[in-house]
Amino acid sequence: MRYLLLMVAIISTFTLTGCSGKKYFEPENTAKASGAINGHKGKAVYLTRDGVTFDNNTYVGKKSAGSLKSGEVYLGESATHLLTTNQGGRLSLVNKKSKKVSQVVDFDVPIVSAAVKNGLLVYLLQDNTFGIYKLSSKTKLVENKAEDAFAVDARIASPIFIDNLAVVPTLDGKLLIMDMYHPENAKVIYISSESRLNNVIYLSRMGNLLVASTPNRVMTIGSAEGEFTQGISEVAISKGAIYIFTKSGEIIKVDSSLKKLAYKKFKFAHFSAATAFGGRVYALDQKGSLIVMDADLKKHRIYDVGEVDKFAIVSGHKIYKDNRVISLDKLRP
Repeated sequence: MRYLLLMVAIISTFTLTGCSGKKYFEPENTAKASGAINGHKGKAVYLTRDGVTFDNNTYVGKKSAGSLKSGEVYLGESATHLLTTNQGGRLSLVNKKSKKVSQVVDFDVPIVSAAVKNGLLVYLLQDNTFGIYKLSSKTKLVENKAEDAFAVDARIASPIFIDNLAVVPTLDGKLLIMDMYHPENAKVIYISSESRLNNVIYLSRMGNLLVASTPNRVMTIGSAEGEFTQGISEVAISKGAIYIFTKSGEIIKVDSSLKKLAYKKFKFAHFSAATAFGGRVYALDQKGSLIVMDADLKKHRIYDVGEVDKFAIVSGHKIYKDNRVISLDKLRP
């Protein structure tokens, strides 16, 4: 299980890097969240931007949850298919209804992110090779290698589609924008040029705008443009606003040009997971304080949900944290 062990090592690095000598967020008052917390069986063995795989052959993704074939891990999903992979670089497309494998694609290098649309597979490999694969003819329409990346944040963003364009986030801080049917000439956008831990950790679409982030910089590209350079823990989008969660404990609400609309700082907070939906903002500190705020960051309540040991990931309206599941929509600011 060389590949899985490598990725678990990356997860541990992300969780623990820089913790030595840190001061921690210690709120004076916390509320109980017992009614919003349930147990979860299984130990995390593989983490992606969009989901987590457990040692009992189950997974939780942003859109679904279920079981996996032994030796497979969750990579991503489309409306109709689950994308799974193994340590050797084999990608399987599993039909969500029948639960049967509809197609297998083998790569020479382990695959770290992928997406499917209109019979085309867009992929990124562990050595920062990217490409487009036509499923019907079993051929590669294009494949190229970006610069080597030797240390990455485990939250590797998945490719997304905009009409006929595929947007591929790389491990060295770039976005590659390709026409899926004429992919020879890719447009390259540099988000950040740091030498390590510089992969794209967030990529989403907000109207005609692309919102992308590495651990070092957030950029908006399209109908409005802006950039925010600071240590980034997480990014979320809700109701036309962008929320940036920094490594220094800040929660910043910005517009499409990344101009500040609201701001709140929680001294010494180190966010493990964060999201925004339904007029509320949620940020989980590594030491177990879950901050729940209103959309304008004017009021908040802090819940004690227990320290993050190995991982925390947002799926839908829940945070999966180690062996606990926190239902966020049951908590109020």
